[in-house]
Amino acid sequence: MSDNNGDGDDYSATVLGSHWFSGPQETPRQTLVQPQEAVPDRVEGSVVRFGPGVTAALPAPFPVTVEPAVRRRRGEWRRYTLAAVILLAVLAYLAWQRYGPAIDVRGVTVATADPQGPGCDSTADVVAVVRTNGRPGTLTYRWIRSDGTQSQQLTERVPRGRKEARLHLLWTFQGRGTYAAQARLQLVSPGQRTAATQFTYHCAGQGQG
Repeated sequence: MSDNNGDGDDYSATVLGSHWFSGPQETPRQTLVQPQEAVPDRVEGSVVRFGPGVTAALPAPFPVTVEPAVRRRRGEWRRYTLAAVILLAVLAYLAWQRYGPAIDVRGVTVATADPQGPGCDSTADVVAVVRTNGRPGTLTYRWIRSDGTQSQQLTERVPRGRKEARLHLLWTFQGRGTYAAQARLQLVSPGQRTAATQFTYHCAGQGQG
């Protein structure tokens, strides 16, 4: 810059732009906007909708099936009913096996194992054959001999499926001579039946038949 010394030189001041001035500059005021939580405009059932648009319902993470209580109860009752029927059938079978028709005697015959009779100082084997219906049970009987003796009351257990029982009487004879013998079976139960057989003991001499 030159001093104005009056020597006639022209002088002009340069106009500086505004950006040449130093000093605090006014900055535009900034407004801090705090983020707000988005609020749904409506709730329809389990679907939350934002804005005026319609959004598709989100699928559930897994399908949920609720079985009607009535159907479950019917299924349980059917299972219980079937189990009860099977149990009753088993109990009925066991009861029939144990308490069903009892043993029944169809016939009784008595005979000796040796039709010719015993020899000197020998034993006669008298056999009674009792025919049954094959049901399990107990036979009660006694033997009566023609010499005036009889046995105590005896029992014979007959298993299931066996339709014939054999009862033995062993009658021992000694000495010489001849004796007409009779053995009788008296069935006490079930029912009352009797059957007998006759045979002859013959001994002409000691140790001879």
